[in-house]
Amino acid sequence: MSPRVSEKALDGGWGWVIVVASFMGQFLAYGSPQSVGVLYPEWLSTFQEGKGLTAWVGSLVSGVGLIASPICSACVSNFGARPVTIFSGVMVAGGLMLSAFAPNVQFLIFSYGVVVGLGCGLVYAATVTITCQYFDTRRGLALGIVTTGTSVGGFLYATAKKELIELFGLEGCLLIIGALSLNLMACAGPMRPLHKPGYYLKQKAAIERTEEQLFSQPEKLQAPEDPVKTTAGTSSKSLTVKDLLITVDAKDTLAYDKSVLGSSALVRIIKKKRQAYTKYMRTTGEFLQDRVFASLCVALFLFSLGAFPPVLFMEDVAQSQGLIDDISVIPLVSIVAITTGLGKLVLGMMADLRWINSMYLYAFTVVGSGVALLIIPVSKSYLALQILSGVVGFFSGNWSITPYVTTKIVGIEGLTQAYGILMFFGGFGIMFGPPVVGWFYDWTQSYEIAFYFSGGCVILGGLCLFLSTLSCWDRKKNDNPRPEIQYTSNCDKVASVA
Repeated sequence: MSPRVSEKALDGGWGWVIVVASFMGQFLAYGSPQSVGVLYPEWLSTFQEGKGLTAWVGSLVSGVGLIASPICSACVSNFGARPVTIFSGVMVAGGLMLSAFAPNVQFLIFSYGVVVGLGCGLVYAATVTITCQYFDTRRGLALGIVTTGTSVGGFLYATAKKELIELFGLEGCLLIIGALSLNLMACAGPMRPLHKPGYYLKQKAAIERTEEQLFSQPEKLQAPEDPVKTTAGTSSKSLTVKDLLITVDAKDTLAYDKSVLGSSALVRIIKKKRQAYTKYMRTTGEFLQDRVFASLCVALFLFSLGAFPPVLFMEDVAQSQGLIDDISVIPLVSIVAITTGLGKLVLGMMADLRWINSMYLYAFTVVGSGVALLIIPVSKSYLALQILSGVVGFFSGNWSITPYVTTKIVGIEGLTQAYGILMFFGGFGIMFGPPVVGWFYDWTQSYEIAFYFSGGCVILGGLCLFLSTLSCWDRKKNDNPRPEIQYTSNCDKVASVA
């Protein structure tokens, strides 16, 4: 791609169409997972299983996408955003429709938790990558708009699910939501790639190599002359070229097989792969030896472990305490979703301010979430639960400033790998958080100990991160509280569920 084409494509024009398509993609994909708390009470009454086992459905649908983010990013790099988005639409819609016919919770764990979760991970990777390709100076604003689609989807889908369950039942609700998810394939239409995907470049290189061999060895590859072919014109010429391509392809295949089967070539391949993995593991070990980065990993794991369960359990908490008989017109999970989107925008703008230390800001949001979780069990009114849901949701918007604090610790060069490590820890926290809270309820028949445990874990993580960043450790840091962050070379490789 020439620089002239790149300048025309970046920061405007068709890029805003990409933003709209990516926003709608995340809206359609994450609307159901972000509002899974509405379905949770229905699954409990339908299958009569424990809260811990049923909670695996909602935890996996969010955790699987984070844990598999390196695989999702590799798919986008090799095949492009448009094919991946189309395929993810089939996965999300198929998983939701299969869940409508689930005979038990174990089937739901696979159909809703794993299949829909992987589809959402692919959508996120594709939308973030294509947005990064089309924007440079306005990339932060574009990504902020795109990622808000998850929160808006959760807010609207929660209310819609409540109405659909009353009208068509749980099965009808899942079928309709699944049918809506098929529009993900339409969102893939405007995603015109600026950079050719990996598989296209490999095919182009193979064709160029074949043409090179054709023109460099015309005598060896020329077919015997035939009077019919000589007078046939264009059709006979194309047939001859086709035969020559087949001949070259066969020779290349035999040569490749011979070289690979050779012991020396095989040893070289193994050494090359081993060196790459060794370098990756060594760099990962260096990151984890850093005190602040290790504390950030622990804080993110504990935050995900404790702060994600309210998205799944808030409606059931209100019902178990007798505060409401049924899901309200504006469910608590809708409040969490919309305040999370607001938190992403506000905290992102606060992190841009030079006089605010993003590390302390992140630690404050973690501790604030923990305090709100500790107050939830003692709340005796539905209004209090609404306020606390908004507080937890707003502070959960700190996912938007995670790249800032990561870059401040490891630098822009290590952002891609370090961010992947963080998302791995966050994925496991999200995956295990709701089942742990559900098991506490099954054991005590109360949410009090469960939320005390969650709030304690979140506060512990925030305090560890805050203490590790204190200046008394005599750590040499840049005087600039927030270095200039350039996402140009790395943003297309970073894809995670924020």
